[in-house]
Amino acid sequence: MGTKVMVNGLPGKMAMEVAALIKSGLFSSDGYSEFDLVRYSLTSSNQTAGIAVGAYRDVEPIRPDQREEEIGRLKEVYEGRTILSVDYTTPEVVNGNADFYCRQGLPFVMGTTGGDRAALEARVRDSDIVAVVAPNMAKQIVALQAMFAYAANTFPGAFEGYTLEVEESHQAGKKDTSGTAKAMVAYFNTLGVPFAVEDIRRFRDPVVQEHLMGVPKEHLGGHGWHGYVLKSKHEDVELHFEHNVNGRRVYAEGTIDALKFLQRKVEAGEKGKVYSMIDVLRGE
Repeated sequence: MGTKVMVNGLPGKMAMEVAALIKSGLFSSDGYSEFDLVRYSLTSSNQTAGIAVGAYRDVEPIRPDQREEEIGRLKEVYEGRTILSVDYTTPEVVNGNADFYCRQGLPFVMGTTGGDRAALEARVRDSDIVAVVAPNMAKQIVALQAMFAYAANTFPGAFEGYTLEVEESHQAGKKDTSGTAKAMVAYFNTLGVPFAVEDIRRFRDPVVQEHLMGVPKEHLGGHGWHGYVLKSKHEDVELHFEHNVNGRRVYAEGTIDALKFLQRKVEAGEKGKVYSMIDVLRGE
C-alpha cells in the first residue's frame, strides 16, 4: 500500500485531475504508485453526493462542519500512518484549510492560489508539519520563473525606464488574479519596471479568449495564458515574453512531483518548513 493522499476540493477540475492521475497508475515507473488515494475529500458545504474519480468507487465528501470529527476517524482507520494532503479548493478558504492541516498534523501541497500567503507560510513554520506552497505547479513554467528571479536578483534595475503590460487568461471559473502573473510582476519590479498587480489585465470571457486571443475552443474550460510586453522609454526597443498552457495535465504532474518531494521531507522528520516548486525542481 502506498502513502495515503487526500485530495481536497473535489469535484473541482484541478482536484479531479490530480486524483485521477494518482489513481490511474499510468506512471507507476516514475513512482506514482507510491500513493494511494484516500476515499474522502474536504469539500464545500453543499457537496452531499459521492464523487466518482474515473472508474474508482465514490469518494465521500467531508463538509466543513464534519471535518474535525472525520479526520480523527480517518487517523484511527489508518493507524497513525501519515496522510499527505493536496489542496485545490478556493481562495477564500486557503488560510482556514492551512490552519486545519497544521492543527491536524497533515503535511500538504497547496495548489490553490489566493489567500494571505504570508500568514499561510507563517502558520506552517509555527507547526509540526512541512508543506509545499506554490502559485504554479507546472515545473517548466516554474523553471522560467526561476530564470527571471535570477535575472532580477543579479541585474536589479536593468530595465529602468521601461514600461510593462501584463495579460493573463484563465477559465471563467478562476476567481482570483493569476499567482504566476503576480510573481512575474515582482521580478519586473526588481528589474526596475514600476507596475502594480492591480494593473494586470485579466481575461475570463470565453468569447474574447477564443476569437480575439486564439485560445483553442476545447481548452476554454481549462487554460493559463500569460503575456508580458516591455517597452523602452522611446519605444525603440520592445520585448515580448509569453507562456501558454492548455489543459491541466502539466499542473497535475507537477503536483505529483511535489507530493514525492514532500514525502521525502516527512520521512526525514522535517517540521515547520515551507517549500516552493523551485525547491521541488532542485530536489533539495
